Amino acid sequence: MNKKAVLGLALLLIVAAVLLAGCAPGVHRFAGEEPDTAGFFWGIWHGWIAPVSLVWSVFNSSVSIYEAQNTGFGYDFGFYIAVIGGFGGISFTRKKIADKS
Repeated sequence: MNKKAVLGLALLLIVAAVLLAGCAPGVHRFAGEEPDTAGFFWGIWHGWIAPVSLVWSVFNSSVSIYEAQNTGFGYDFGFYIAVIGGFGGISFTRKKIADKS
């Protein structure tokens, strides 16, 4: 890859990280006078961006990996599925195992 492609990719990754971090748990989106709660789909999203949230929480104490204002089982289930599955991590593992045989 040439330098322009590497620079473009680095810039794209930085922009993507900033956009993803904007939806991180614990940034007071679900707090207020009448708090809304994070449900199943927010659980999936927060599970997918958990690594970004972890790094961001080192620099900003108001960000957490897990949203405290949640619906309970639905949020927990979505979060767990996303953390375990990632963006197709299980299918990539199966493909590698199938290729070895």
